[in-house]
Amino acid sequence: MSQILAIVTLTKERIAGGAPIFVVDGEDELQRMAFSLEKMLDANAHDLKNGTMILVKHG
Repeated sequence: MSQILAIVTLTKERIAGGAPIFVVDGEDELQRMAFSLEKMLDANAHDLKNGTMILVKHG
């Protein structure tokens, strides 16, 4: 079973839920934050192509 560990987004208003949410200011920061978290959390970053990336631990 997979678990969403974190969300990185440009649009705070469109995101809610139980995972930690990181709001960033631009596309470059979105990519940097998501890929840094990917390494730290030993997870996979998935780009939803709407200014949001999710970090998922696949089990």
